[in-house]
Amino acid sequence: MSTDAAEVLVVGSLNMDLIALAPQLPKRGETVLGTRWTTAYGGKGSNQAVAAARMGARVAMMGRVGSDDYGRTLRDALVEEGIDCQAVTIDPEQATGLGLITVDESGTNTIVVIPGSNATLRPEHLEAHRTLLERARIVVCQLETPLVTVARTIALASELGKFVILNPAPAPEASVFEPALLRQVSLLVPNDSEAARLTGVAVQSIPQAMEAAQILHARGASEVIITLAEQGLVYSRHGIQQHHPARPTKAIDATAAGDTFIGALAAALARGEPMERAIAIGQTAASITVSRIGAQSSIPRRAEVMALM
Repeated sequence: MSTDAAEVLVVGSLNMDLIALAPQLPKRGETVLGTRWTTAYGGKGSNQAVAAARMGARVAMMGRVGSDDYGRTLRDALVEEGIDCQAVTIDPEQATGLGLITVDESGTNTIVVIPGSNATLRPEHLEAHRTLLERARIVVCQLETPLVTVARTIALASELGKFVILNPAPAPEASVFEPALLRQVSLLVPNDSEAARLTGVAVQSIPQAMEAAQILHARGASEVIITLAEQGLVYSRHGIQQHHPARPTKAIDATAAGDTFIGALAAALARGEPMERAIAIGQTAASITVSRIGAQSSIPRRAEVMALM
C-alpha cells in the first residue's frame, strides 16, 4: 500500500454477497431452480473503492465490518488491493453486512441487502479519521450506511472544498434529500429507478432522464448523471444536457456495474481528467463488468479499460 495520502475516500458499505444464478427471476411466491451459486466480495462502498483502486487511484475506505470471518475476509481483500483500511473498523456485536443476489440469464438481478455492521457507521467514526477526508480530493458516498453519517460526510467534505460524489442507492424517499444537502453534493449519480423514486418521473427513456435531471437541479443538485443500463446515461448540469450511449457489450451479470462506473469515474476525476473523458472511462469499465459474473471479481483494471478506449 502506498504511503502517499489517498486521493479518493469512499465512505460506505462492505458486504459479503451470496449470488444465485437462475434461468429467470422468481415471481412473488414462486420457487425457481437455480443453476449455480457463488460468494463474492461486495457492498456498494467496497465495490466503488476497488474500482477506483484498480483504475490507478490511491484509495482509502471508511466503513464497518463484524468480528466474523466475512468481515476479516472483506477487509483483507481490500488491503490486498492496496486500499488504506485504517478506517474500516470492527463492530463486536453486529454481523458483517450481507447481500443476497439473484441473477437471470439476461444479466438482470434482484438484490436484498442486510446491513448488519454497516448500520453502525456513525459520525464519530468519521471524526476519528478526519485526516483522511482532509487529504482526499474526491469523496464518494452511497446510502447503505446511516443517512446521518452520509450527511455529515457530505457537509464536512463540502466545507473542505472536496469534490463529493453521491450515489443515492438504495433509493430513498424524495423527502430525504433537502436542497441544503443536495447543494453540498458536487455530482449526484442515480440510476433510472433511483432517479424515478427521487423525482416521480418514470425514467425509461433519454428525454425522461433529462426531465428528471432538471427536477434534481431545481432541488439543489449541481451536476447529475442518470445511468440507464443499455441506453447509456444522461449527464446534466445547468444549461447543458448530454446523452452518452452505452458501449455495446453482451451483458451476463449487472452486479456492480454501477459501482464500477462510479469508482472508475472518481479515479479519472482524481487524475484531473475532464468530465466527458471521465464518463467515457467509467462507461468502458462498466461494460467489462457486466460481461462477467460477480461483484468485485468482475471489476477490471486500468490497463484493460484503457486498451478498449
